[in-house]
Amino acid sequence: MAYRTTPARMDRDLKLRERILGCALKRVADGGFSSLTMVALADDVGIATGSLYRHFHSKGELAAEVFATASGREVDALRVVLRGSEGSPAERLSRGVRQFAARAWSSRSLAFALIAEPVEPEVDEQRLFYREAYGELFCDLLVEGVALGEFQVGQPRVVAACLVGAIAESLVGPLSPPAWAAREAGRPSVELAAVSDALATFCLRAVGAKEPHP
Repeated sequence: MAYRTTPARMDRDLKLRERILGCALKRVADGGFSSLTMVALADDVGIATGSLYRHFHSKGELAAEVFATASGREVDALRVVLRGSEGSPAERLSRGVRQFAARAWSSRSLAFALIAEPVEPEVDEQRLFYREAYGELFCDLLVEGVALGEFQVGQPRVVAACLVGAIAESLVGPLSPPAWAAREAGRPSVELAAVSDALATFCLRAVGAKEPHP
């Protein structure tokens, strides 16, 4: 007689998988992807290391899903602002960039891991996918802004990709472990307000828009 997985067993497996992902995400948020090892994670979850491989075939597969979970939240948060009905395209662009920087600042280890930390090939694939997702959001906003005469952009998709790259690259330095260590030690370092202002001004000027009044 063939063995059949019962609904109760499937529910337990799903809950365990969600717990594994939650613990993995917390580990990455606290110490980056370098801190995500199968042995340490199994200890966090309270299961045998071998049991992890029932749910994820490799560390790369697990790390990729952690990346997708965290990045999906950031894309969703940015979508609410850029595709919202509150404010002009220029205002939404400025607000979206500032929100992105603030969210990165509030979880700098996770943000640095998502943006710049060396990772497995499976995670790199997700990184490219989500960069495209960010690009789509910016592209839609640019098209809207051009139609309303607020933006001067000839190739919205290309410019959107440039914005995504510029935003990510500009945050690498301030979010890096050495920069944060300097900040915690009281040494001079760039602060969130300065980064946000510079990013918003750059993005608006890049698309031929004026910075909106507060």
